[in-house]
Amino acid sequence: MYHVMNASPAVPTPADMNEPAEHGLLATTRYVPRLRLDRSEVLARHQWMAPGLRSLAKGRRAIANWDEDTVTMSVEAGRQLLRASPSVAAEELTLVSTTLPFAERLNAGIVASALGLATSAVLRDATSSGRAALTELATAMRRPASSTTQMLLAAERRIAQPASAQEMIFGDGAAGALVGSGAAIATLLASRSEYADLVDHFRETGHDHEYAWEERWVRDEGYMKIAAGTIRQCLLDAGVAVSDVAHFVMPAPLARVNEAVAKRLGIGAAAVVSAEHGTVGDLGSAQPLAMLDIALRAAAPGALIMVAAFGSGCDALLLRRTAAPCPGDVPDAGQPENNYLKYLSFTGQIDLAWGMRAEMDNKTALTAAWRDHARASRFEGGRCSACGTVQVPRTRVCVNPECRTQDTQQTTSLADLPAHVMSHTTDFLGYTPDPPFQFGHIDFEGGGRVLMEFTDTDVGELAVGLPLRMVYRVKEFDRNRGFRRYFWKATPVRGATSLAKEKN
Repeated sequence: MYHVMNASPAVPTPADMNEPAEHGLLATTRYVPRLRLDRSEVLARHQWMAPGLRSLAKGRRAIANWDEDTVTMSVEAGRQLLRASPSVAAEELTLVSTTLPFAERLNAGIVASALGLATSAVLRDATSSGRAALTELATAMRRPASSTTQMLLAAERRIAQPASAQEMIFGDGAAGALVGSGAAIATLLASRSEYADLVDHFRETGHDHEYAWEERWVRDEGYMKIAAGTIRQCLLDAGVAVSDVAHFVMPAPLARVNEAVAKRLGIGAAAVVSAEHGTVGDLGSAQPLAMLDIALRAAAPGALIMVAAFGSGCDALLLRRTAAPCPGDVPDAGQPENNYLKYLSFTGQIDLAWGMRAEMDNKTALTAAWRDHARASRFEGGRCSACGTVQVPRTRVCVNPECRTQDTQQTTSLADLPAHVMSHTTDFLGYTPDPPFQFGHIDFEGGGRVLMEFTDTDVGELAVGLPLRMVYRVKEFDRNRGFRRYFWKATPVRGATSLAKEKN
């Protein structure tokens, strides 16, 4: 039996389409880690015992760096949303993932702190389902126009068993959406949700690897019946003909399943939105939002977008693209990575002998962490109101020897300030999970100099004057107690294409 939850507004008339949207999607985004593992390299390590992987060994898949997880990737996606809508204050934050780092700690709280959201913001974690992000998006968009602005972030860093099909299919990454009142880029026409406890795959709590059932059965019983039926009913509820759907978004890790569902429904092949499996991989719970971002950037004003997600049932949303431009950046092509052993090390699936320098106890004093949480989470320093000098950490006395005034420090965040390399060191002896260890002094635009660690940096890339940006990453792991500590690091400015700058 399927439970149906539906309350669909009527499709607007052409006259209505000229009216400014009051409530809907304000912005969408997606974040993909820099490293892209070549699938042919994975096949080369397993073809002696799993030659059948050859059919999946085309292209690359995104892999997170050792210091990236679902929290840090969500922070990056959230920062992109805030840059895209600088005048909007998110009053709610929902973090969706099936691979959250903490089972008992509000993961959304870590993200909200790094983003600088108000302490009064309503936060929640959502998990257990690959379609959870779309469920949350439908709930947010069904709210009245007077409701609060909600930020929705989804991220995955799933660990697949070596030599499995999932190892080829999965990708790491994040996506996000901002829902509220304003200059919406898309509005909701109809939505439908059905649940069905059809178990196509599962992962028990405490285990890294999932178990998947036979693909043809999942396709025929799951996608072709449950998903197709939900989408068809959503279109019927809206009174929209299948032929009017201009863009069809449906994540499907199984090959050509979304094309098969589109054909079953009567949606043209040209309307099927790319899942970017060949360059990124399947992003799990983040995949619906990532593909929606792709569709919205390609859609013309007035175009209808059907987005659906399957998993223990199905969610379907019918959206209409408005004339408002899609703000924000799109990911770049990334950096090819051909070292499969590095990937296994980053995911903790092999235990390398790092030597005595790696033998340290990284216990975090939670009391000290709380006292210093503002500096750590938002990279806060102080700016002297008397002379303008920026310093980290903030102290009662200005460090400028020509000023030295007391109690003039105003809180300022360096997280979003442009910076450049003043000095750099490459250390092949100090321990880091991705040697060499690179660090140096950073000069910030407008003042401020900090000794920082670099990340996502190639050997020989650093140079004095190189432009930098700050990223929120894992600083270190306390593996004895299952804790991880976060802080900001510097990385070269590269990659992401600003759509706003292109249009200007």
